[in-house]
Amino acid sequence: MHVSLDGFVAGPHDEMDWIKVDDEIFDHVGKRINKGDTALYGRVTFEMMENYWPTAADQPNATCHDIEHSQWYKEVHKIVLSTTLDEKDFSNTQIISDKIVANLNQIRQSPDGEDILLFGSPTTTHALMKKGLIDGYWLFVNPIILGAGIPLFSGRTVQTRLRLLGTR
Repeated sequence: MHVSLDGFVAGPHDEMDWIKVDDEIFDHVGKRINKGDTALYGRVTFEMMENYWPTAADQPNATCHDIEHSQWYKEVHKIVLSTTLDEKDFSNTQIISDKIVANLNQIRQSPDGEDILLFGSPTTTHALMKKGLIDGYWLFVNPIILGAGIPLFSGRTVQTRLRLLGTR
C-alpha cells in the first residue's frame, strides 16, 4: 500500500496523484506478487483494477510491466469484499459479502490461500485490521506530507507491535 510520510493512503478528497510509481517499484511489486496466488480487493479498488488491467497488455503503448501485470491479473484468483457485486460478472473472481472472517479464514487454510495479497482498498484494510486478519504490511512510503486525508492506521486504540522484516 502506498502511504505518505505522515501516514495517509489518500488525500482529503481521496486523491492519489501524489503516489510515486516507477520501474523500481514495478519490479519490486512484480517479484512480490508472483509469490502470491490470491489477490484481495475492496469493491472500489477492484473496479478500478478491472477497468484497466484485463486489457492493459493489449494497448499499443503497453510497457513490459503492463504486459506482465495484466497477465498476472488475468490469472490470479481475485477476492472482492462487496455487497453489491455479482461474481458471475467477473472472471476468476470470488465475491465475499458476509461472514468475512469465516470466509477469509477458510480461504487462508486452503492450499491456494497461503499468501493472500491485499491491494490498496483503505476501507477494506481498516475492516480487516479491526478483525485481526492482516498478517503483514508492505508499505511504499512516498516522499510527501499530506497533512490530511484517509489515514492508514485510523481508529487504532490498541497498541500493535510489529516486527520489521526489511526496508528498501
